[in-house]
Amino acid sequence: MTPLGDEWIVGRDHELALLSRLVDALTTGRSGALLMTGGPGAGKSALLDAAARMARRSGVRVLRCRGSEGESGLPFAGLHQLLRPFLDLAEGLPARQRAALLGVFGLADGTPTVSDPLLTSLGALTLLSDVAEHGPLLLVIDDTHWLDLGTLDVLAFMARRLEGEPVVLLLASRDTAVPAQLDRQVDRLTIEPLDPAAAGRLLDHQPRPPAGRARSRVLEQAAGVPLALVELARAVARDPAAAHEDTLPLTDRLEAIFAADLPELPPATRELLLFAAAAESAELPVILSAVGDRATPDDWLPAERAGLVRVDADRVRFRHPLIRSAVYRAATYTERHTAHRALADVLVGDPDRRAWHHAAAASGVDEEAARELDDSAARAQRRGGYAAAATALERAARLSPDPTVRAGRLVRATTMAMYAGHPRWVGELSAQVATLTDEPALLAEASLRAGWALAVTTRFAGSLGFLLPVAEAAVDEDPVLSLDALATATTPAYNSGAPEHREKILRIAERVPPQEDEIGRLWALAGCDPVRNRARALAMFARAWTDPLAEPGARPELDLPLARMVVLGGTAWVLDETAEAIRLLGAAMDHLRRSPTSGANATVAQALALALYESGSWTEARAALDEAYGLAAEGGLENVVVGAPVLRATLLALRGDTEEARAAVQRAVHGIDLPNCRSLQVRTHYALGAAALAEGDHAAAYDRFRAVYTRQPEPEPLHFHASDYYLADLVAAAVRTGRAEDARLVLDTTRRRLAEGETSARLTAIVHRADALLAEPDDAERHFTAALADPVGDRWPFERAQVRLDYAEWLRRRRRAVEARPLLAAALEVFERLGTRPWTDRTRAELRAAGVTPASPPAGSADSLAELTPQQLQIARLAAAGLTNREIGERIFLSPRTVGFHLYRIFPKLGITSRAQLRDALPEPGE
Repeated sequence: MTPLGDEWIVGRDHELALLSRLVDALTTGRSGALLMTGGPGAGKSALLDAAARMARRSGVRVLRCRGSEGESGLPFAGLHQLLRPFLDLAEGLPARQRAALLGVFGLADGTPTVSDPLLTSLGALTLLSDVAEHGPLLLVIDDTHWLDLGTLDVLAFMARRLEGEPVVLLLASRDTAVPAQLDRQVDRLTIEPLDPAAAGRLLDHQPRPPAGRARSRVLEQAAGVPLALVELARAVARDPAAAHEDTLPLTDRLEAIFAADLPELPPATRELLLFAAAAESAELPVILSAVGDRATPDDWLPAERAGLVRVDADRVRFRHPLIRSAVYRAATYTERHTAHRALADVLVGDPDRRAWHHAAAASGVDEEAARELDDSAARAQRRGGYAAAATALERAARLSPDPTVRAGRLVRATTMAMYAGHPRWVGELSAQVATLTDEPALLAEASLRAGWALAVTTRFAGSLGFLLPVAEAAVDEDPVLSLDALATATTPAYNSGAPEHREKILRIAERVPPQEDEIGRLWALAGCDPVRNRARALAMFARAWTDPLAEPGARPELDLPLARMVVLGGTAWVLDETAEAIRLLGAAMDHLRRSPTSGANATVAQALALALYESGSWTEARAALDEAYGLAAEGGLENVVVGAPVLRATLLALRGDTEEARAAVQRAVHGIDLPNCRSLQVRTHYALGAAALAEGDHAAAYDRFRAVYTRQPEPEPLHFHASDYYLADLVAAAVRTGRAEDARLVLDTTRRRLAEGETSARLTAIVHRADALLAEPDDAERHFTAALADPVGDRWPFERAQVRLDYAEWLRRRRRAVEARPLLAAALEVFERLGTRPWTDRTRAELRAAGVTPASPPAGSADSLAELTPQQLQIARLAAAGLTNREIGERIFLSPRTVGFHLYRIFPKLGITSRAQLRDALPEPGE
């Protein structure tokens, strides 16, 4: 048992020690973030209070906020609660950050602003950083699961960027409702039930501890939950016969216990409690105004004495959320509706909360209440509160008497939920539309949204089940809609790899008459069969991009040129026009970072990472992967949440970090049905095969590479596009393990299949490398030279370096060492730049065997850059370009203090001592 001020906490020594270390670290300027999870009544709030007391005793300022179920639909309500004490300091923020932050609170100076979630988050972070200049801060966030989504997004943003700030973020959430934004972003501490000994000690410290059989029943039913132990002990003390009642489910039992005090309270007190529970806010004046002359402030006293609420100044708080729930449930239907109507009447200056109370007071459908919520959704949308807008529209739909109007509001809610980046929610909303209307346009739009929702997970067949019927039905009546559906369907069809889906998309695409905008058809052709359709797709690609990029801040639904750029970037990537893909997708990401469409950001960032990886820009690829994963984890985009770590694992494997690569793959694909996600399955095989190659285990590598083709008499690619890029690696491993004949079967079948279309320069070089490795001695050189003949191949440096290494080994074995040396030197330069230690070591050994002593790696170049994280490299380059810390922070969404912290770490890694040396210490991007 640990004493803390005037309270005692039993059985939590480990947790309190951890919190103490966190606070101690904060007093020395270090940062951190910790999320405590546990069931209701586990003691999370008590531990938060303990941490706050520790911090105050150490001279640390504490900022607190608490989620409220009633305010979870109000955008940025939690953030306002947290920052309110220091909002006057927002005047010192950069203008764009100040406008974005104050704008979401409705406190802007009247100038219309376009919502920018990233600037809002950065403004909050910068404000806290400015406050922390005067001393460390502890941010204590309780009931995180009830915070509004806008606040959660900001907290997740800050949690990833606290490094270098004397700020600690301490959160608590129910374990069954951990917000997706924080699920993988913050270290977690699970608050387990107390062990029997600790539970017994807690009972012993109650005013009237139970004894005998009553004690056993309390210990049994409480199951180690502190709140249950306390409340059950009170119940037994009040009514000893309660110990003999039948066992009830714990949550119901607790709520019944909390409500048991209510009948003993005066009517005026019960009414105050009901109004407080209905208001779900701590504002005492609002509650008293709504109750009117039926109660006075003195009527709170019985509830305080009963331990149900605490009243401080102008605020009232329930001792636990379950008490509020019990109070609300104990009231009759009429009483609850009366409370909501009265609250709506006094909230005339707060149209959003007024709308929600009118909705709660509605009996059945109510179009007037629905319109108020509709208006509230529009205001939330203008502030960037897309999740709040979706919530309001969903509730408005339930109140709408006209089924078609209800369906329309649900469709709009799906759009808002999509912009908020919540695919599962989109799917739930879309599913309701089909039960309400036969209107073709509404059904089609709902199906498109449902298809999108599943497309960004790994449920590709389900996605296509929504999208393909829409595309087929609209071929003649609405060809634009048909191409739109086909374009959306092509991405899950590509990721699935199943031939039947791709064939159907291509059949429908051929039936759609020519349109002014053919971008959807282009992606369908390239994404479903990039070899057979290469010539046609390239011709369409050349004609497609003529529009300028949309201006920053354009509304997402109107940002058509940007949408074209994303599709064209994906098309360029699948056609091996890698440099063009990087240009298009990189520009698209620059614009998407200014918009709230996190789902789009994540998928585009992952596509950009793939193109950067293939082009040899591996550090930039890692940065794009980190961005993609962070956005996807917040939004529940499962395909990216799995795919980004798999590609990161590939980079680890190629650089020789094989143990971490395997662990990363195992974590990423856990629980994923890979056979239904063939693109991910193939890339997973390659990551693990690359790890085996790095360790010199060619047999294991061959097994992995061979798995990307079927075992049929005429092997087919597991994935129609991804598999063929690993053909040469498969052959190389086969030659070293005596499996050349099996590999030859795969190669011959693949060559015949590719001959049915047109291959890119990249794929042509890969096939020539495979041919060279399997060819007879007199024929091998022809294929090696063919693999290196096209200078375009330098766009894929790692693959080109592998060809040079293989060719040089072949030459040296034939005593042609002089010819091998320049090939080895060129390969070594690439391998050293990329940091692929296993391939570097192999090339250096070949050079020595060819009579050359390789020079040591240049100091401060590849090795030192490899030590920098992607974010540190980005900061270093921006600082080298002359940007100040504040300008860098605005560009990459960090506080100036964090930028300075990173530069402090960057200088010794690069072997420099000042900012002026950065330009000379860094190579040009892409070198």
